[in-house]
Amino acid sequence: MLQEADFILSPEQFFNRTLVLKSIAQKLGVRVADISDYRVVRKSIDARKGIKFNVRFQVAIGHEELPDWKGNFEFRDVSKLPPVTIIGAGPAGYFAALQCILSGLKPIVFERGKSVDDRKYDIAALNSQHILNPESNYAFGEGGAGTYSDGKLFTRSKKRGNVTEVLQLLHYFGADEDVLFEAHPHIGTDRLHSIMRNIRNKILECGGEIHFSSKLTDVKFVANKVDAIVINGTDEYSCENLILATGHSARDVYYMLHSKGVVLREKGFAMGVRVEHPQSLIDSIQYKCKQRPEYLPAAAYSLVKQVDGRGVYSFCMCPGGKIVSALTEENTIVVNGMSNSKRNSPYANSGIVVELRPEDFAHCCDNKIFSGLEFQKSLEALAYRNGGGAVVAPAQRLADFVSGKISANLPRISYEPGVVSSPMHFWMPEFLSLRLREGFRQFDRQMHGFLTNEAVVVGVESRTSSPVQIVRDVETMRSASVENLYPCGEGAGYAGGIVSSAIDGMEAVKRIAGQI
Repeated sequence: MLQEADFILSPEQFFNRTLVLKSIAQKLGVRVADISDYRVVRKSIDARKGIKFNVRFQVAIGHEELPDWKGNFEFRDVSKLPPVTIIGAGPAGYFAALQCILSGLKPIVFERGKSVDDRKYDIAALNSQHILNPESNYAFGEGGAGTYSDGKLFTRSKKRGNVTEVLQLLHYFGADEDVLFEAHPHIGTDRLHSIMRNIRNKILECGGEIHFSSKLTDVKFVANKVDAIVINGTDEYSCENLILATGHSARDVYYMLHSKGVVLREKGFAMGVRVEHPQSLIDSIQYKCKQRPEYLPAAAYSLVKQVDGRGVYSFCMCPGGKIVSALTEENTIVVNGMSNSKRNSPYANSGIVVELRPEDFAHCCDNKIFSGLEFQKSLEALAYRNGGGAVVAPAQRLADFVSGKISANLPRISYEPGVVSSPMHFWMPEFLSLRLREGFRQFDRQMHGFLTNEAVVVGVESRTSSPVQIVRDVETMRSASVENLYPCGEGAGYAGGIVSSAIDGMEAVKRIAGQI
């Protein structure tokens, strides 16, 4: 017999198998000897009144065995089956490719960036030599931006799609088992590299194709359908169905599609700064102790407040992580955050961003479709002008930012290219700066000690999501203007993060295959 039951356990109880078995036996009214096995199917930490784990166990009683929960995936040879063209090898593109194989279709993937193996050299050059490769960086390349921004798998998405299936696939390709049960699962940038290689190898093994350093430069239409694509300006490929999974930073794709008559529209998004604290400070605030016990992970936080009618909130919080340079164009500054699987750096960072609506940036461009994108570009250029040159970012101590003071010096932080003291409170657009400053004051009331000059704000966090949406039909997921074009993922403006993007890519393929 299989049963599930919920428990509230202290860490000492949770990590002691004997105590767990006693708790299960008492709750289910069985003997410890009757329990053949158990496993965690859901786990979260509650540190509000002492540290407790909220846990759900699946329990096998008697001669029952726990079922395999890795997922039953039948990957087949699709080399001679109907093709689907996929632009982008991020989560939307790669999971679309996997779904093609599961659905009996041949994926042909074109990625403007390099493989994870080659991409790391361009990222190293960006950090150490301040040399930007505009096609291979933290945003572009195999695995997409998520490969180099922490690998957090938490999603609030309520859209159609199977979150469990995505997590099972990630586990199948090398993620730890805890991604299947943690409330806020996390893989880590270091682990994602091998997972991307494993996915790539499976796609190729099954007869799919993957082309790196292959940038989409044109789409050719015949009778309201995609007929062919052009790669790198010269190479033309016929196309039966096109999945567009280019990510939110492929700005050139938006302009190209608009010139071809594809229906786009502006959308709201969020922008702000990265804030970095000592991880030990966040641990002490969240766990209410001077030093984090060894059995607890680096503490995270999730903050949201309303300031003058707009949300101010934490985004992509990276405990035990570092701030990275996520620019894709010269003479701009863009920052993001990441952590490795162990989350063992001495720093904790998070985007703190302000909700923006189309009316906030309508003045930025004659064509309202691109007004948000142009505002995004202008803030990134402004950060560059107020930084230290190359990819040296502008920064300010947090309490100084809030009180409007210039920081005489800056503490050591994780951002490898370097930072320079800059009066960010002064040069940032006022409607952003004022809301951010008030947001930090309110955050400090919730997390006492958060507002401190031990923390640093770094500019700017501008790539939270796409400021442009490629309009598509709700049911078919097809472009509203092109019959066989399926925009999906963050670049299409319909997803936000690894899991929801992966779901979006898989759902598009299921529609092409007639499975939905």
